Amino acid sequence: MLPPEAAAVVGERTIRRVDYQRVLAGVEGDLRNPIDDAMRRRVLERMIDEELLVQHALGLGLAVIDRRVRGELTSGLIDSIVSEVDAEESSEREVARHYAENVDFFTRPGRLRARTIFFSARRDESDPRGTAKIRAAEARNRLQRGDSAIEVERVLGDSQISPVPDTLLPANKVRDYVGPKILETLVGLDTGIWSAPIASGSGLYLANAIERESPVVPRLDEIELLVRQDLKRRRGDDALRDYLTALRTQIPVAVDESLFEPSDVPR
Repeated sequence: MLPPEAAAVVGERTIRRVDYQRVLAGVEGDLRNPIDDAMRRRVLERMIDEELLVQHALGLGLAVIDRRVRGELTSGLIDSIVSEVDAEESSEREVARHYAENVDFFTRPGRLRARTIFFSARRDESDPRGTAKIRAAEARNRLQRGDSAIEVERVLGDSQISPVPDTLLPANKVRDYVGPKILETLVGLDTGIWSAPIASGSGLYLANAIERESPVVPRLDEIELLVRQDLKRRRGDDALRDYLTALRTQIPVAVDESLFEPSDVPR
């Protein structure tokens, strides 16, 4: 049974609810958005990890406790754990295996050059050119006939706040400009074909995947340094996680599970 003021107990030390709530508020302030239950649990898990490292470091006689020293203490211990892995130079076989097992990670995503034409529905009743639906249909007919996209947009379209730049971009960057729905349409289009009208919150869009560039898989010899750095980083992460897992088997950890009850349950 945990003390009422405890968020968790690690060994003989208590992580107080008030301290947990203060850290949680800081995380929420940094994110500038409400945080979900998974993030709340992650914050407490990080505090438990820190406490495990601090207790072990103190057990090694490494020093006095305050927030600044705790941070330096855990950082120093983490560095010492990771540095043991860093000191080991990976063999060519290990680097080649890491590259082969993670080739998707090192692959440069394909890129897309796209164009969209927007038809605003906000002035449907008063626009002498017709409604957004009528203008989008006419524009598509003209484009399929071979008319200039620039001219069709000038006559029938409306200005876009953030038009897609006329250059090859990764798909996630195109999404920043057009949103997921239009990107999904673009991904499924044959190159050079204009889409059917796509509804948006304020009107309709026509979209065209003008040019595509396939994903590029670099050769190992072109990115060997990057592969070695990534292998070293992942080994360091694994070493730290294994170390913390071992500490949790040595030092009892108890958590107040009521902290993670649904939000509508009073705490």
